[in-house]
Amino acid sequence: MVRDSLVMLVGFVLVIKGAGLLVDGASALARRLRVSELVVGLTVVAFGTSLPELFVNIAASAKGSAGIAVGNILGSNIANILLILGISGIIRPLAVGRGTLWREIPLSLLAAAVVGILANDRLIDGAETSALTRIDGLVLLSFFIIFLFYSWGIARPVEGADACLPKGPYKAARIILFVLLGLAGLILGGKFVVDGGVSLAKAVGAGEATIGLTIVAVGTSLPELATSAVAAYKRNPEIAVGNVVGSNIFNIFFILGVSSLIRPLPFETQRNFDIGALVFASVLLFFFMFTGKRKMLDRWEAVVFLVLYAAYVAFLVAA
Repeated sequence: MVRDSLVMLVGFVLVIKGAGLLVDGASALARRLRVSELVVGLTVVAFGTSLPELFVNIAASAKGSAGIAVGNILGSNIANILLILGISGIIRPLAVGRGTLWREIPLSLLAAAVVGILANDRLIDGAETSALTRIDGLVLLSFFIIFLFYSWGIARPVEGADACLPKGPYKAARIILFVLLGLAGLILGGKFVVDGGVSLAKAVGAGEATIGLTIVAVGTSLPELATSAVAAYKRNPEIAVGNVVGSNIFNIFFILGVSSLIRPLPFETQRNFDIGALVFASVLLFFFMFTGKRKMLDRWEAVVFLVLYAAYVAFLVAA
């Protein structure tokens, strides 16, 4: 127990330090490439912070642990919106651009709807069992390719970028070093936290699905949490929001796609509650963009997110 707690503590430190380096490097990279920080948040940062989910899911799929593989993605995406944006929005209200409001957020909602449709063979076709098959994985990966082309298409010059180009310690080599060290800290730290957390959960007799939706999901979401929180503190709301939205899209289209290609993932009908929770959180995020200050997640809305997440976890533990 003590050893597992120490492993988790080391993991937390690595995640926080890695997030700081990654945000600095990503912001400098966006300015040097003269593209929007949102694009970097949706691609480079989102993919980097989703690597823990990818590694956990590959291992879970290879071992046939469908509960952890599916629960990890659904739980991570719910945590990304309710927990991570909740904490980030309390640190500083998060303003979003028109593109994020009308394209990226709806796209993350579409991802949740698509996986709900693909996974429910029993409800839709009357099949004996439900599963994310290899064909479903190819469908998800096709959506992911479309998302990559979309992200490339919205890359645009930033006005006055020349005046903002990083100088001195932010030369190209330093930017690359910051990004690589940040990603390394996030990945290694996330692994430590997950390993320690899973050991502690098993010690108290928690089930595989509960572990996937809570301990593993939050553990693999720590990179997103640290990155978005640091980005909010450093007044980079586009990276804070783009990281979360991009990670949710990556998690479903890419990670679940790859996982189901490795081995078809049986889907339990009770997981529809979690898909419903994810759809509800995505719709609520979109709705909050029109309450209070338009195109902004206000602090009171962030508090609502945290309360809803606490209620969701409490329900999982009590069920």
